[in-house]
Amino acid sequence: MPSAKAIVRRPSPRLAEGLVTHIDRKPVDAALALRQWEVYVVALRAHGWEPVEVPPADDCPDGVFVEDTMVVYKNVALIARPGAASRRAEIADAEEAVTALGCSVNRIREPGTLDGGDVLKIGDTLYVGRGGRTDADGVRQLRAVFEPLGARVVAVPVSKVLHLKSAVTALPDGTVIGYPPLVDDVRAFPRFLPVPEESGAHVVLLGGGKLLMAASAPKSAELFADLGYEPVPVDISEFEKMEGCVTCLSVRLRDLYA
Repeated sequence: MPSAKAIVRRPSPRLAEGLVTHIDRKPVDAALALRQWEVYVVALRAHGWEPVEVPPADDCPDGVFVEDTMVVYKNVALIARPGAASRRAEIADAEEAVTALGCSVNRIREPGTLDGGDVLKIGDTLYVGRGGRTDADGVRQLRAVFEPLGARVVAVPVSKVLHLKSAVTALPDGTVIGYPPLVDDVRAFPRFLPVPEESGAHVVLLGGGKLLMAASAPKSAELFADLGYEPVPVDISEFEKMEGCVTCLSVRLRDLYA
């Protein structure tokens, strides 16, 4: 029986010191961020996901963006080697958490770099963004680990945002969604649906057609509802100030077999 688990990590009180690359820095309210994170975790739990909390890393301002620590496919976790050296301290505890869930573990080796937020999984296709935090060696190592398991790895350019999943995610039917000004090449994806807001490009598939998404994208929510999906909006304003989105606040493990 597969179980749905979501690896999460509470935000550091130093969240405001995290890295920003493509946007201007704004003041961040750490107390509000913690409350928003708690609501996000409650939303996951309410839709059948069991949260698995990685120990807090208060000295890692970006630690809450736990998706960047790994890529999981078919019970195999590929532990990332972040492109930003300051984020490498986040990795060990995240690896421990996914190991405890029974995943077998591979690691990105030096000098390659790969951030989990650069990998979009659609069925057995893994799109990997190349250009920001993930380099060509990281892409090559991802291929070497997952292609033997049946994955098709497709590298796509990323230059306008931090990670591939800052630009695009996918609906349950596999349609890629994105905000066109931030997508390097929409032709990289067989089916692409433009959304009207930047934060509308990010959805977490909760199951049953429900889409966890940012409250800051009401027009995109209307679009998805019109397509027969059920938006589940959460306010993540403090994380959006740090280039975060709903996907990077968890690692969703859909097909774990105990």
